[in-house]
Amino acid sequence: MNTAAVPEPRTAAALAARRRKTENALQRVHEAIARLRREKAQVSIAAVARRADVSRTFLYDNPEARATVASAMAEAGERRTHMLAEQDDEREATWRERALNAEEGLKATHAEILTQRTRIGELLGQIRDLEAEWTEDAIQQITTENTTLKQRVRQLTADNRTLDERLKAARSNLRFQDRRVADLEAQITGT
Repeated sequence: MNTAAVPEPRTAAALAARRRKTENALQRVHEAIARLRREKAQVSIAAVARRADVSRTFLYDNPEARATVASAMAEAGERRTHMLAEQDDEREATWRERALNAEEGLKATHAEILTQRTRIGELLGQIRDLEAEWTEDAIQQITTENTTLKQRVRQLTADNRTLDERLKAARSNLRFQDRRVADLEAQITGT
């Protein structure tokens, strides 16, 4: 008989403690995965090991832990792929709507540009027609006449001012003369 062998009850207790420790670790792994899903965080070996307070080796060596993490990672990848596809669809719909709006705006802008070009062409034609009526000599003559008329207006304004001043002076003299005549009449009738 080998006396160095560990007695049966001690081995059973150690194995039970190890089993409980493994079960606790597996429970923490499941809770960590559930927490990562709720937080919508990325599920990875490192993240689960950190959250569950277990070693990465445990996650790789324990078949149940490895299967649970692999399943969670695959599910998260599918969810992420589905979410990205939905986001791509939403973005594409938004871009499609923007493109249609831009296309409609572009059509309206081209129509407005065409209208403005037509109007500019008409106005340029009118300017050319007006320029054709007036030769350089005619324009020079009109400019000279305009200058002469401005000078004449200034002269007439000055003459009008002078005549107005003379009229005021004449009225003042007339009032003075009227008072003098009234005084003389009063003296004649009073004497």
